[in-house]
Order: sequence, then C-alpha cells, then structure tokens
Amino acid sequence: MSHAAAIVVAAGRGMRMGGGVKKQFRPLGGRPVLHWSLEAMEQAPSVEEVVVVAGEEDVDRLRREVSPLFAKVTAVVAGGATRQESVARGLRALTPSARWVVVHDGVRPMAGAALVERVLEAARKHGAATAAVPVADTIKRVDAGGRVERTLERDGLWAVQTPQAFARDVLERAHAEGGSLRATDDCGLVEAMGHPVAVVPGSPRNLKVTTEEDLEILESLVRRRAEGAAVPVTGFGLDVHRLEAGRPLVLGGVTIPFPKGLAGHSDADVLAHAVMDALLGACALGDIGQHFPDSDPAYRGADSLQLLTQVSQLLTARGARIVHVDAFVSAEAPRLRPYLDAMRANLARAMGIGVQQVSVKAGTAEGLGPVGRGEAIEARAVVTVLRHVAPGGLFSPASS
Repeated sequence: MSHAAAIVVAAGRGMRMGGGVKKQFRPLGGRPVLHWSLEAMEQAPSVEEVVVVAGEEDVDRLRREVSPLFAKVTAVVAGGATRQESVARGLRALTPSARWVVVHDGVRPMAGAALVERVLEAARKHGAATAAVPVADTIKRVDAGGRVERTLERDGLWAVQTPQAFARDVLERAHAEGGSLRATDDCGLVEAMGHPVAVVPGSPRNLKVTTEEDLEILESLVRRRAEGAAVPVTGFGLDVHRLEAGRPLVLGGVTIPFPKGLAGHSDADVLAHAVMDALLGACALGDIGQHFPDSDPAYRGADSLQLLTQVSQLLTARGARIVHVDAFVSAEAPRLRPYLDAMRANLARAMGIGVQQVSVKAGTAEGLGPVGRGEAIEARAVVTVLRHVAPGGLFSPASS
C-alpha cells in the first residue's frame, strides 16, 4: 500500500476563545488537545509520517514535546498567516515518497484512527475525500442586519470536518492553482479546480474546539470514554516452517541469502506469522489460519507483511492499540543478527507503530530438535495491546 503522510495543522491563535492559552494546548482529559489529534495519526496504520504545523513561537517547544511521545512525527514547521498557507508549508515538509496526504485540524481531538483510515480509503478511490456529517438543523441565510433572507433546503447539506485526504499531486496542484482563493478548507481548493471530492460519514463527536462550550462537551465525552478504561492485554504467537531447497528465505519481510527457504502457502515468513497470531490472540480474534486459510488461492505466495497490516487494521477498527512487540527467531543457520534492524523496521511499518516499539532477537537451538538439525525455523512473539473494557471489567463488544 502506498506511503501516506499526515499534516496536522496547529498554528491557530484561538482568538474566539478569548486569547490566553491557545486552544491546541488547552488540557483535555489531562493532556493537550493537540496530543489527541496526533494520537489518531499515530494509531492509523496507513499513516507513516506526520508533519505538525505550528505557530512560529511554538515550533521549538513542540519539537521537544511531541517527538518523544509520537514516533511518526518527522517534522514540526512554522505555519503561515492563513490556514491555507500553513497547509502548503506542511506539504513542502513531507518526504518525497508520500503519495497520499491526510490533512487534519490539531483541535479536532476525537477523530480517531478508524475515521482516518476510512477517509484515506475513499481518497485512494476518488483522489480526494473528506469526513462530514449531514446537517440536522434548519439553515437560514441572514443579512448584515440580522434578518432572515431565506431558508435553505436542508437535504444534501453536509457539515464538513477533518480529516481530509488527497492524492498528493492533486493537493499540490490545488494549492498551486488556488493561491488567490481564500478557501476555508483544502477540499475547497480541490473543488475549485474541478476535481470531485468524496464524502465519508464522520461523527458528531468529531468536534472542532472553537469555544469554551466545545471544550466542555469534549471533556464530557472523554469522561464517558474513561468509564470503559483501556487496559493492557498480552498475546502470544508461535510459528514454525520446515526449510526446503528452491524457496526464498523471508523473515520479517527481509529476503536473506541462503540455499534454502521456508515451505508454506504464502511466503512462509514465520516471524510475521508469529506476530500476527500474537496480535489476534490479544484481542481473542482467532488465528491466522482462520483469517488467511491456506486453502484459499488468494493467499498463495502472499506477502506476510501485507497480511500483518490487515491484522493491525482489524485491531484498530476494534479500538485496540499495539503498545509493544517482542519476538524471537530460532534458526541454526543462517546468522540473523545483521538483518534484525531491518526486520524491526519492516514489522513496525506494517503495524503502523514506531520501530522502538518492536524488539526482534535471534538464537540457535544448540543442535536440538528440527531447528537444531537445520530442518526448520521457528519464531515466537509476545505482544502488549491496549483494549477498552466496559464498566464491570468485561471487554466491551466494540473492542472484541
């Protein structure tokens, strides 16, 4: 799947909240509003890098604060005089390999990773997409004197939110061609050049902090969420495949030079398989044989890292968050130490987490058993996942 990046816009001054502490730094549930928005990107498996756009006076502070907490944040840059200019600066800070771009308001803290993924999926189909909700209230146009001019037809009216997602070339062209426009969002720039924008149902909870009342509502939502607290759970996975001549040896997505490879229906990546089973076990979702049966020709020769991404997305959709992965590969040969860092990076990328959250170790079986005789390679993995529990201590249906 193509590399996706996110631009989180947090350069506003929050004047409608009366000045003082900027709204992106106001506390919500014990941490800054901005951190909630960044967490949605951190947990979205498809997002591999995040650029934060901040007020010039806040750049150094944020570089110190967010980098240790959010592994995907690659840059914090100063914004411009307008939101449009701030997004343009964020675009210029993305790595060249990013083909898809998510733009999100730093003061929409309740978007969540699942909504980010849905908007990205729609953008991949249509080139541009946004979260939005149908308008529920009657909408009237009012003149400068405060008198109603007319009532608008409510059918077909949607209130647009973020995240918004785009093919990078579409968004860059929209900013280049729309320099003289003063669009209130990036979809407006894309629409102005005649490109269609798909709408993905958002949520009324996906509020933008604009007033004190918004913050009070969000505090209430956070308290309700806390009633079903997140708890760490552990999953264990084990996989073993025999070695045979004429097959490539793939471990953790790394193809290792060796006369033999692992036999299997897919690429037989025992390390990726052990991690997948551990993740599924942590959320009581069965095993990889149930999700990717070897009787299905669709998985013949499959890239196990892609299957690992699917498993990670399955967990995200159920409100679970991967905290840490610890894996061990047993092989008499070849020597695996030179490849461990690459394995860690591949696994982390597939799961949408930081490489520092993944440990991979290797050792031999000291000549004992099928592994020790050089007939097979085995992998084991232990993972820690955060899951939400409902009041009373039972896992909530949405999380299981």
